[in-house]
Amino acid sequence: MAKAKRKVSSGRDQAQDAIALLKADHRQVEEWFGQFEKARDADRKQKLATQICNALKVHATIEEEIFYPAFLEAVDDSDLHHEAIVEHNGAKKLIAEIEDSSPDDDYFDAKVTVLSEMIKHHVKEEEQPGGMFSEARGSDMDLDALGEQLATRKAELESEQDEEPEDVPPGGGRKSRGQEDRLMKGGR
Repeated sequence: MAKAKRKVSSGRDQAQDAIALLKADHRQVEEWFGQFEKARDADRKQKLATQICNALKVHATIEEEIFYPAFLEAVDDSDLHHEAIVEHNGAKKLIAEIEDSSPDDDYFDAKVTVLSEMIKHHVKEEEQPGGMFSEARGSDMDLDALGEQLATRKAELESEQDEEPEDVPPGGGRKSRGQEDRLMKGGR
C-alpha cells in the first residue's frame, strides 16, 4: 500500500497534517484533564470542564465530518471506524451531562473523571500501532490536505462556540441535585 502523501512545506505557515492536528488536540485535552484533577476551586473546575467539553465537541465533529470518512474510503477498516463512532457517541452523552451540571453537583467530578478515562481509551486506540492513525499514515490519504480541511472546520466551529450567548450561568442554569433538595425543603 502506498504511503500517505506528504507535501514539502514552503516557508509559509507550518500547517499540520491531519494526524498531527488531531494529536495536538489530544495533548491539549489531556493537559486540561490533568489540571482539572488538581483543581480545588469550583470556578476553576467549571472553566476547565467547559474548555474540555467544547474542545471535545469540536474534535469529534471534525473527525466525524472529515477524517473518519476519508479514513473509511482510503483504508476500508469499518471495524475501527464503527468503534470510534460508538466511543464518540458515549463521550457526547457524558459531555451533555457535564454541561447540564456544575461543580455543585455531587457527581460533577466523577463525570469529568469518567470522561477523562473514556477519552484516554479512545486516544490510545487511535494512536497505537495498528490503530486508526497508523493505518491512515500507511494509506494513500493526503494527510496535508485533510489537515487543512480539519483546521478550517475547527476554526469555524470554535468561532461558533465563541458566539454563543453568555447570559446562561455555569452549568446551563441548572441547580445541582443538592441545591434542588435544599430548595424543596425550604433551605438555600
